[in-house]
Amino acid sequence: MYLPVWPGKPYPLGAFWDGKGTNFAIFSESRHGPSKSVSFDKRGRETRLKLKEVTNFVWHGYVPSVGPGQRYGFRVHGPFEPEVGHRFNANKLLIDPYAKALDGDIAFAEEIFGYRWSDPKEDLGFSDLDSAPYVPKAIVIDESFDWEGDQRLQIPWHETIIYEAHVRGFTKLNPEIPRKLRGTYAGLAHPAAISHLQALGITAVELMPIHHFLSNPGHLAPQGLTNYWGYDSIAYLAPHASYCSKQGQQGQQVREFKEMVKALHQAGIEVILDVVYNHTGEGNHMGPTVTLRGIDNTSYYRLMDGDARYYMDYTGCGNSLNVRNPQVLKLIMDSLRYWVLEMHVDGFRFDLASALARELHAVDRLAAFFDIIHQDPVLADVKLIAEPWDVGEGGYQVGGFPLLWSEWNGKYRDTVRDFWRGEDSRLAEFAYRFTGSSDLYATNGRNPHASINFVTAHDGFSMRDLVSYNEKHNKANGEDNRDGEDHNRSWNCGVEGTTRDGKIKRLRAQQVRNFLATMFLSQGVPMLLSGDEMGRTQKGNNNPYCQDNEISWLDWDFQEGNEALLDFTRQLIDFRRQHPVLRRRKWFMGRAIHGSGVNDIGWFNPDGFGMTDEQWNDGLAKAISIFLNGEEISTTGERGERIIDESFLILFNAHYEMIEFLLPNEVNDWEWVVVIDTTKPCFVRRGRRYQEDKLIPVEGRSLMVLQRLGHVGLDAEEE
Repeated sequence: MYLPVWPGKPYPLGAFWDGKGTNFAIFSESRHGPSKSVSFDKRGRETRLKLKEVTNFVWHGYVPSVGPGQRYGFRVHGPFEPEVGHRFNANKLLIDPYAKALDGDIAFAEEIFGYRWSDPKEDLGFSDLDSAPYVPKAIVIDESFDWEGDQRLQIPWHETIIYEAHVRGFTKLNPEIPRKLRGTYAGLAHPAAISHLQALGITAVELMPIHHFLSNPGHLAPQGLTNYWGYDSIAYLAPHASYCSKQGQQGQQVREFKEMVKALHQAGIEVILDVVYNHTGEGNHMGPTVTLRGIDNTSYYRLMDGDARYYMDYTGCGNSLNVRNPQVLKLIMDSLRYWVLEMHVDGFRFDLASALARELHAVDRLAAFFDIIHQDPVLADVKLIAEPWDVGEGGYQVGGFPLLWSEWNGKYRDTVRDFWRGEDSRLAEFAYRFTGSSDLYATNGRNPHASINFVTAHDGFSMRDLVSYNEKHNKANGEDNRDGEDHNRSWNCGVEGTTRDGKIKRLRAQQVRNFLATMFLSQGVPMLLSGDEMGRTQKGNNNPYCQDNEISWLDWDFQEGNEALLDFTRQLIDFRRQHPVLRRRKWFMGRAIHGSGVNDIGWFNPDGFGMTDEQWNDGLAKAISIFLNGEEISTTGERGERIIDESFLILFNAHYEMIEFLLPNEVNDWEWVVVIDTTKPCFVRRGRRYQEDKLIPVEGRSLMVLQRLGHVGLDAEEE
């Protein structure tokens, strides 16, 4: 079949349908250039079209009459010289880096590798096997969609509550969602899913990777396991195809994703994507050749200095993208802008973001990647969250990211876990984390929302497992329990795993409430792991990246006690929403947290006296009371109005025995009432009242919140 190829244009990259035909463009510094496969009939027969025009290393051509639904792929000619980094192999059909949709998943087979498995030269040997039957084809799509006036919600950071979820796992077992929609974008958009999120009170869902990813990497496929988490992207502009409810309808995943975003926005919920621009699913030198490796290996990947056969690996996943290359930066930026402008997402969480900041080898806060985002008119106005570490030397960069960026605060997670499990730790550290981590973020001009506060996330124990296991139990992953974090900062409360001991079960439930209450009472942005509000367990697996089954999916069959936990979580979120003193936009007076003269916050030991320097740094101290003054909020509302709130006294006791607290002298002439007591399964409705010299008993391993009665909103003169 003959198809004419006109010169076309070098921009936009990828496949662009203009209503009459399709322009194809691909970047590659290969002197030989690509041939373009733009036709695959039902029998898999291929029509190859040569792209002869090249502009600034962009090979391009326009094919009239080719339109939406057309499947295509690239074949790129060039030298196969792995010793110097070149891995061109025209026998391998390659996925367009700018593909907007793919028609399926990569099938694990020898054909997708650039070398022969049986070759004694390993990856240095050339494979002449054709990979086309095993590689998904990109699809030309029609990008038109009726958004019905939808726009990004732009919920202020200080009002944001994030819910980290997996598209498939969140709805896979939900009996209120039609079976054919479970585990899909449409399932997440279903009223049953949205009603749970709305009732919970969250403002944003942070979705684990939805860029099309490698589902069946070689080390998992023989064991019947899959890449469930999805941290192996192979197409940065394409929604993952298997999350679409209408399989086989080419390009439908794009429309279904947009419908999901629109439905969530209508419910007042933002969409944040977990994006993986630090590496791809092609892995190390022994990995498959399915996209960038075969298009231009030396441009797209960081190769070892002095031995370009191997890859720099700052990610632990085999390779690292070469963000020093302008074309790689362009790919990332084009992808980000596409998801904002065309797909209407509200923000991004960058996996292993430190890897993107490596200009040479050291992590550089002023790396080109951050400079470009900072000045970009589209991206400078969306939510940007960094996972501020990678596996390379110097990669742990909590607190080291520039303006515009918030960070997963790993120090918050570790400190809060240690505090409640009774580990010796400084109260000063806990106080910094509770108040937004000003020691990490204030000095470079950022505000409390720079701290994304979490106790659990997808990577590690669920909250129920955090209080039920001392050790990881990952044998189901097929790596003899070697994978996953060994130092979990967890405590099983006396018995490993499940138990019938009522005392231990009650303590575990109390510890979960301690974690949740601490997180939602802290300054910064709370992030709740999907299912923690329902007591979800992974059976002690702290790395279920390959478990596309009941280990990872949410169990919507509430077990005993889960209804109370869900209600407690909802009440906590609503409590935070009602009280601006818990979600301040600015720091507490911008001063040291235990400095003198600070009247919007106070720190006291159980005897009611102020904390001394010795007590702040005593690793054995386990109790503290914190006064939050709702009448001394320095910032104003949206219209410049004064913000006045209730005042609270929060009593923390991480000791294993009950401790009696006295009201601080500064506030003991006021009357206080208990509103939260984590020894109780729900909020306190008619709490005990305290004033002056009454002792306040706080049970071991619990916290209590007291609210001031009367005088709220009155000026000092009126009082």
